[in-house]
This record gives sequence, structure tokens and C-alpha cells, in this order.
Amino acid sequence: MKTLEKKIRDGSAKVGIIGLGYVGLPLAMEFTKKGHPVAGFDVDKRRVSELMKGRSYILDVPSSELQEALKAGKFTASAKGDRLSSCDVIIICVPTPLRKTKEPDVSFILDAVREVAPRLKKGMLVVLESTTYPGTTREIALPILEAKGLKVGRDFHLAFSPERVDPANPRFGVHNTPKVVGGITPACTRVSALLYGRVAQRVVPVATAESAEMAKLLENTFRAVNIGLVNEMAQICHRLKLDVWEIIEAASTKPFGFMPFFPGPGLGGHCIPVDPVYLAWKMKAMNFEPRFIDLAGVINSSMPDFTVERVAELLNEDCRSLKGSRILALGMAYKPEVTDVRESPSFDVIKLLLERGASVQYHDPYVAQVDFEGRPMRSVPLTPKTLRAADAVVVLTAHKKVDYALVARHARRVFDARNAMKGLKGNIVRL
Repeated sequence: MKTLEKKIRDGSAKVGIIGLGYVGLPLAMEFTKKGHPVAGFDVDKRRVSELMKGRSYILDVPSSELQEALKAGKFTASAKGDRLSSCDVIIICVPTPLRKTKEPDVSFILDAVREVAPRLKKGMLVVLESTTYPGTTREIALPILEAKGLKVGRDFHLAFSPERVDPANPRFGVHNTPKVVGGITPACTRVSALLYGRVAQRVVPVATAESAEMAKLLENTFRAVNIGLVNEMAQICHRLKLDVWEIIEAASTKPFGFMPFFPGPGLGGHCIPVDPVYLAWKMKAMNFEPRFIDLAGVINSSMPDFTVERVAELLNEDCRSLKGSRILALGMAYKPEVTDVRESPSFDVIKLLLERGASVQYHDPYVAQVDFEGRPMRSVPLTPKTLRAADAVVVLTAHKKVDYALVARHARRVFDARNAMKGLKGNIVRL
């Protein structure tokens, strides 16, 4: 019988992936390209149905690529975990959101590990990719997997490898983004590094699963803190009557010791608004106050309010109040060129505008409809008529598909929170 390591090397190891979202599906496709049979699992039956019809809902995975994997018999998808028993490797890529109390919600991880546990067999490798606080793999996943007598490092392997997916990034994907791996034992690290070496150009082993968990949190906490700094700088520049974008551009000419970050209406997405809170929660439980993280959170959370105040100032210059004004918001997605609206600050900005009596519509070429506080809100077409009907246009996400020259020509006043109007003239005010 082949060992797992031999199966990985010759491409015969069957890979099971739990969670077929923006992390799991691209990863699945990379393994199929290397010849590995992949069994995907997702509790969303609609997703499974779409995948088995060859229709991808992830921008980074073309439907043609999915269809090729299906045709070659290298990929299947199911909403049931029965086929997990036939897998040699199981990778968990489920969401890890925050509860309303700002505490980590690891229920999806628990559900996935409990799905794996009765199907765990000797020689199997289990990897957790879902972002979480240091200690989750060892303290939560390991006891469940060892409950029936199998021993980690001897009978099966368990590791953590943080996802590093940047949706819609044209330069970096699974294959050319270095992969960090940390196992419960050195043997776990070795086997998981071998696995990811099949799909990633570079694998970076670290000492423990906790080290790998912490590396992910450091990456995104670094971004959250620096975004907090530049968001505060935007507010400072406004009071000093300076253009923060010009300041950043000038500072960026320094060839060493500076990395540009950019202000905006708030934080959004699946990682940056959430991951630092995981670390802060863990440290507060250990009686340590993570002051940089907390302060960055306060500043970043203030940006929707600052954005609305700037819109009110803009309207005031035209002798109009925010109450009763018609506002067109450009962009609902949390970042350019994606359909993802998770944690998008656009929702916060629009909510504040509505609370202050404004009438709000939005346009987003990637997001046709959103559920806004229990009612549907649909994207309106971006036309000269729509633009002229608005008292102010607010740029919240700078999609390349949006014709900003059209906006500059026909909108009465524009508040640009994302620097989309750079180089254009007109009634434009920037963050």
C-alpha cells in the first residue's frame, strides 16, 4: 500500500476540501491541475448544484476551468460528507465570522471537524485554513479528532496553513503566493509542506500550528493598523486643508522605509475588519490589552461617520441640507472588481445617510442587488440622467468598470472617498 507521502508525490492522493468559497474553490482547481482527484463539500446546495453544472460563482475561477476539471473526472462537489472517508487529505476552508458581541465564531470550524472525525483514518492529513486565533487547531480540532483513539503525528497528521487569497488580484494566486504551514508535530509539518508544495511555488514551514495561526493574524493586523494610521492622517489633512492623496503620493517617492496605505470610507472584506479582533479577543482573555489593535479599530470604525460629514459639508456649500437630498453611492462591494459585500463600509455609509434623512440609491456593476436591513436594494444604471438627478455622488468603491469621466461630466457634486476621480476636473471633492 502506498504511503500518503508517496501518493502526494505521484499525484494520486485524493484531496477533500470543505468549503467551496473564495478560498476552497481556487485551491481545489489548483490541485486538479496537478492531477489530484478533488472532492469538494459545501453545505450550500445551490453552490454545489452550480458547480456540478460547470458554472463558477468565484471570479478567480473561470467556468471553463471548472468544466475542464469536471470533464477530466478530477473534481466533484457534494453537500454531504459521505465521500470524506475516501479522501487521503482533508482541507477545511470554512468561514470564521464574528458574533454580534465581537467574539470569534468558530462554529463552522467545529461543524467541519465533527464531520471529519468519524471518517478519520490512519495515514490521513487534515489541514485547517480558516483564519482563527492561535491555539484553535490544537485546542479545538485536535481533541475531537483524537477522541476515538487515533494519535496525531503517528496515526494521522494535523496542521494549520493560513489562506492568503486576495480576490480579483491579477498578479497573485494560489500557485505564486508563498504558503505558510505549521503542524501539531514536526511530522505533520513535513507532510503538509509536501502537500502544498504540489500547488505553491514556495512553502514556508514554521515551528507549530500556533505560529502559522499567528502569522496570518499579524499580516492582517499590520494592514488594519496602517490603514487606521492613514485614515487618521486623512482627517488631520482635512483640518489642515491639505490633500491627503497628494501627501501619500509625495511620501511614496521615498525608495526605502515607507509603504503606502490609502484612506477610505472604512474597512471591509473577509479578513482585515475581522482578523485583528480575533487576536484582540484572545489577548484580552489573557489579561493583555492590545492597544494598537483597539485604537486602529476605533479610527477605522469612525470613517463612515467622517465620510457622511464630508458629504454634508459638500451639500452645505450648495446651500443644501443632507436631509431631503438625493445621494447616489458608487460601489457596494468592499473592494474593486469583486462581488463580495461582506463587512463593506458602503452599508454603514448608506445607513448613516438614510438616518439623516437623505434619499439614497447605489450603482455597482458587480453587485446587482443587496439585502439592506431586511429589504432589497437594487443597483441603478449609471446614466447622465441618473447622475444629474442626484444632489451629490459618493464614490465608495472604485471599480474599473465605472465610467468616472461620465460621472465628472454630469454629476452636480462628487465626493470621492476612493480617489477614483484622480486626474479629472469638475465639482469633485476628495477624502
